[in-house]
Amino acid sequence: MKKKINLFERFSNWATTATGSSAAFIIAAATVIVWAISGPLFHYSETWQLVINTGTTIITFLMVFLIQKSQNKDSKAVHLKLNELLASHEGTSNRIVDIENLTEKELDELHRFYAKLSALAEKEHDITSTHSIDAAEENQRRKSTSRNPKSQ
Repeated sequence: MKKKINLFERFSNWATTATGSSAAFIIAAATVIVWAISGPLFHYSETWQLVINTGTTIITFLMVFLIQKSQNKDSKAVHLKLNELLASHEGTSNRIVDIENLTEKELDELHRFYAKLSALAEKEHDITSTHSIDAAEENQRRKSTSRNPKSQ
């Protein structure tokens, strides 16, 4: 499944690792210290201030895109891993595979289902029991009718 990674992907992976390192922090801190110490030499001029402002603005601008790319990749990988777990487990509902593409309203509705599932699970005496929403509702109905003959 490994394919040749393109140049931008390799650079992005390298840059993400490099900029998140202790060495990168030390270099950034040293740059600010050198800039601050050089202030009297340049009489704290507007150009002296412009150097640090421009440098940090450019780096911040580029880092926003680099961080977003890294987060998108990580998020996609986590979603795929979770989808694999859901798809491979017998007792889970496959309805929630790929839910990241649902609307906010649909996610809210699904949240209400899981809140209901949680309420049903609280009635269980066995804390290791897990169910899909459908299985939990059916299990709860079955248990309720077996204990309460009036509801039959």
